[in-house]
Amino acid sequence: MTTMRETIERRLREALHPESLTVEDESALHAEHGVDGGHYRVRVVAEAFRGKGLVERHRAVYGLFREELKGAIHALALTTLAPGERG
Repeated sequence: MTTMRETIERRLREALHPESLTVEDESALHAEHGVDGGHYRVRVVAEAFRGKGLVERHRAVYGLFREELKGAIHALALTTLAPGERG
């Protein structure tokens, strides 16, 4: 069975061909809020982001998870960078 973290990672790799990608499941950190899972922190460095603003970058990522954001993913914290950018 594939975990949601693995699904996020696979989909980002297929769509963006990132130079660097980190996906962390932070669900356990939010258990006291009464939400069972679905909190992820993503850091992705991809040429696809070059020349794009923050909103456009985030929309591109959120668009890959439209259905999951309706249920399986409760929160997706993003750091989206082009190669050479710091963040």
